[in-house]
Amino acid sequence: MLSEESLSCDMKELGLQNADVFRALEGKTLFISGATGLIGSSIIKAISINSPSARIVAFTRDQNKGKKIFQGYEKNILFVTGDIREPVVFDGQIDYIIHAASETSSKSFVERPVDVIEIALVGTKNILEFARQKCVKGFVYLSSMEVYGAPHSDEKISESHGTDLDTMSARTSYPESKRLCESLCTAYASQFEVPAKVVRLTQTFGPGVQYNDGRVFAEFSRCVIENRDIVLHTKGETKRNYLYTLDAVSAILTVLTKGKPSEAYNAANEATYCSIYEMAQLVAQKIALGKIQVKIEETDITTFGYAQTLHMNLDTTKLKGLGWQAKTDLGTMFTKTIKSLNH
Repeated sequence: MLSEESLSCDMKELGLQNADVFRALEGKTLFISGATGLIGSSIIKAISINSPSARIVAFTRDQNKGKKIFQGYEKNILFVTGDIREPVVFDGQIDYIIHAASETSSKSFVERPVDVIEIALVGTKNILEFARQKCVKGFVYLSSMEVYGAPHSDEKISESHGTDLDTMSARTSYPESKRLCESLCTAYASQFEVPAKVVRLTQTFGPGVQYNDGRVFAEFSRCVIENRDIVLHTKGETKRNYLYTLDAVSAILTVLTKGKPSEAYNAANEATYCSIYEMAQLVAQKIALGKIQVKIEETDITTFGYAQTLHMNLDTTKLKGLGWQAKTDLGTMFTKTIKSLNH
C-alpha cells in the first residue's frame, strides 16, 4: 500500500531535489485551477509540504471533494468554488497561477466535442484575464503532447515541430483547443504582459489516479490488481513517452519559476519511450510477474476516442536547460500507481 505518509516522503524528496524552486514560492500566493485533478492535487500537496509559508487558492467545482483530498493540508489552502467557464473572482493578491483545469476523457473528445472546446477556450480566457487583473509574477498553462498531431517516425519532437491535425475530426476538439489556448497565452503575454508559459505534458500518471480512469495505464494497473489478462483493442503500435506525476510537478514548477514567457516546454521522461504493446508486456511480465498475459482483440476503436496510431518521441532538451530532470522509470511508475489503487 502506498499510503499518504509514503507519498509525503516522496514529495519531501522532490523538495530536496528542487530546493531552489520551492524556496522561490515561500511566502507567495498561488492560484491553481483543476485543484482536485491528478496533477493539480499533486502540485498543491507538494507545495504545502515543501513551501510551508506559501498560500494556495484551490479553485474547484466541488469543495467537499477538495476537503476530502486535502485532509491534513488545510493549513495552506483556501478553497474557492466555481466554474472555469465563468469569470474568476477572488479578492486579494495572487503571485502565481497554474491553469490545470481540463477535460481529459478521450471518450468526451468524440461524444462532447463542443463542451471540450468551450471548457478549454472560455476557461483559459477567463483565467488569463484574472491573471492580467492580478499582475501575476508567473502563469503556466498545462497543454498536451497532442498538439503535435500524429508523427509517424521515431524522430525527436522539439517544441518547434509542426502538426498534422485534421480539423474535420470531432476528436480534434481536444488538441486543437489546446493549440488555440497556447496561442491565447502568447497573445496575453504580447498584448497585456501576462507572463504566460506553456508546459506540453506527455501522458502522466502515478498515485492519485482514480480507479475508474479510462486511460491505458489505469487499465493495465487494474489488470494487475484484478489478476486478469491485458486485452488490447489495437496492435498497440502507438509509441510515446510517459511521465511520473511528481516529475510532472517538478517540471511545472520549474517552468513557473524559471521559464520564459511566451515559450512552450515539452515534459516527458525520454527513457520511457515505447509502444503500448511493449508497455503491456512490461506490466504483464515485470510487474505481474507473468501471472497475466497480453492479448490482442482488434475492434472498431472509433467510439473509444483513441488517438490514431502515432510515434510521439518528445525532446525535453529545452526543459532540461532550466535544470530539470525526470527521475522515475516506467516500472516504478506502475508499481507506485498499483499500490495506491490497491489500498
